[in-house]
Amino acid sequence: MWNKNDKNALPELLRLADPGVREQMEALTASKVLVGLTTDGQPVCVDLDSESPHVLVCSAGGGGTSTTLRTLTTQLLHDGGHALVLDLKRISQAWANGLPGVTYCRDIADVHDALVGLRAELESRIGHVDEHGDTGDLPRLTVVFEGADHTLRKLARHWDKVRQESDPKTSPALDAYEELLFAGREVRINVLAGAQT
Repeated sequence: MWNKNDKNALPELLRLADPGVREQMEALTASKVLVGLTTDGQPVCVDLDSESPHVLVCSAGGGGTSTTLRTLTTQLLHDGGHALVLDLKRISQAWANGLPGVTYCRDIADVHDALVGLRAELESRIGHVDEHGDTGDLPRLTVVFEGADHTLRKLARHWDKVRQESDPKTSPALDAYEELLFAGREVRINVLAGAQT
């Protein structure tokens, strides 16, 4: 998280142990994640239900993309959500591997299968909303897409290698990802994607 201190200076790094940070986080509704604090201590948040269903974090290598994704994800897990972590680097989000409520994928075939499975989950949730009229009892599902730019290219190459003649030309994993970005908000599926500039 960041604390903006001056127009020309880089923001100061905030830590959970800093005064007021934990209290600010605890006061938020389950759909909000704390991104930082203003100079007068006011929270800077993203509301995944009403403002932005997905978050893209971009920086140069070593610029804090993975740390920001981790910070946002832990807040959502703390509020009872589930997470699907796609981490081909195997180290960027390793903290999540083995946690309850987290599915951790680190191989391209696993990432492909997870995204295809997620499309089925999306369709199931849409059916639930059509039948019951709301998402109240659906747990939030956060898709943490580490190195999304690189992984999307690898998914396309993977599909070119494994695709059978009767299969569609476009990767079903890439189609599923597009559907998640389009319709995920309505069924409490949020994508937190990281990319390098």
